[in-house]
Amino acid sequence: MKRLIIGISGASGIPITVSVLRALRELPDWTTCLVISGGGEKTIELESDYTAAEIAALADEVYDNTNVGASIASGTYRTEGMIVVPCSMKTVSGIANGYSDTLLLRAADVVIKERRKLLLVARETPFSTIHLKNMLFLSQMGVILMPPMQTYYNHPESVQDMTDHITGKILDVFGIDYHRFRRWDPH
Repeated sequence: MKRLIIGISGASGIPITVSVLRALRELPDWTTCLVISGGGEKTIELESDYTAAEIAALADEVYDNTNVGASIASGTYRTEGMIVVPCSMKTVSGIANGYSDTLLLRAADVVIKERRKLLLVARETPFSTIHLKNMLFLSQMGVILMPPMQTYYNHPESVQDMTDHITGKILDVFGIDYHRFRRWDPH
């Protein structure tokens, strides 16, 4: 069984989180370990028709963000890595500066120290110089930053098509094929 930590922080993009969790739920050999920040809970409430409990029900394991002693806070708990989707600039800053005062931040810190894959679906626009410096620093450590950019080569016809595309790109980082993801094909 492969484990993947999913963090939700307080940035716009909850439909992408739901799409990622649903896609992973279809894979019997993957276990999702979910942690939601306080800002993430607020964003779920403001941005979607879901409750935090409904989104948590899409995960296999759910952790309290205040429990910095949870299993995902230890390098001995084997995972394939972590996705923070969406990832606020506050969370980017906390990770970049090793400010691990919550479980989400501690889990990301552990993923970095264990040299596992950490993917941040960073949400903000425009980026400030502070945001860019934090993201550059993380990128230089091997963290993957993937702002959910719109693409048009796949001729999206709906917001769901755009969500499916970024979901496919996110899962691709972990070697997971997503059946709704259309790869570039110039023919």
